[in-house]
Amino acid sequence: MEKQFSDLPESRQQQLMAFDRLLTIMDELREKCPWDRKQTMESLRHLTIEETYELSDSILENDIPEVKKELGDLLLHIVFYAKIGSERKEENSYQFDIKDVLNGICEKLISRHPHIYGDAVADSEEAVKQNWEKLKLKEGNKSVLSGVPASLPALVKAMRIQEKARGAGFDWDEKQQVWEKVEEELKEFKDHFNIETNDVMDQKEAESEFGDLLFSLVNYSRFVDINPETALERTNKKFIRRFQYLEEASKADGKTLSDMSLQEMDEYWNKAKETEV
Repeated sequence: MEKQFSDLPESRQQQLMAFDRLLTIMDELREKCPWDRKQTMESLRHLTIEETYELSDSILENDIPEVKKELGDLLLHIVFYAKIGSERKEENSYQFDIKDVLNGICEKLISRHPHIYGDAVADSEEAVKQNWEKLKLKEGNKSVLSGVPASLPALVKAMRIQEKARGAGFDWDEKQQVWEKVEEELKEFKDHFNIETNDVMDQKEAESEFGDLLFSLVNYSRFVDINPETALERTNKKFIRRFQYLEEASKADGKTLSDMSLQEMDEYWNKAKETEV
């Protein structure tokens, strides 16, 4: 028997009312606003990607109020796509609305968690992941790796490929084995690169070996519970902070970067590091 709205806790009623408010506003904007009326799934796509990265930035900065804001922006996009999906009136076109989206994800979550909603047993995170991949194959996926989006950034894609392979039981046993692989790939890369002259002996082969080295480092990161994308982005942000300090501090001293030696720049760089302590 389905729950009645009046039987729900007040907090859940408020949540549903807020969601209903957003749906109502979306209906009004789609009907009355020239910009919103013009949008298509294709025109929204790049904006959705941008909003996703903005959410990622706010999470890395631990800016919780901004996380809330960016979640709202993403939720708007989901509602927007569902609204456009409900308007597909062409013959034989696939039509859906937000109800179908929500019921679809609910059904998937239930079917993918038989240890909660069925008789299966999964007493660890690893067991849950393995069950998840097995269920996806039963649902029609031709490969464990078919669920990795082709357009993912390479570093994220490497992580997801390795996680999915692990879910199928294809992985190293010990992190020491993985580190030995990193050292092996580093040696192979060095063998294809002339360190003394910095001349690439075989550009194509060196690129291939460097890719193998990066892939093995990503692999090792999993074994020490480090997300390589997050780690690299934090380093990017750290470099930006220090370099901007270098720019501002040297400018305040009447200097320009183009006229400074590397040693002079290093002095400001070290000061920037001291300000972070």
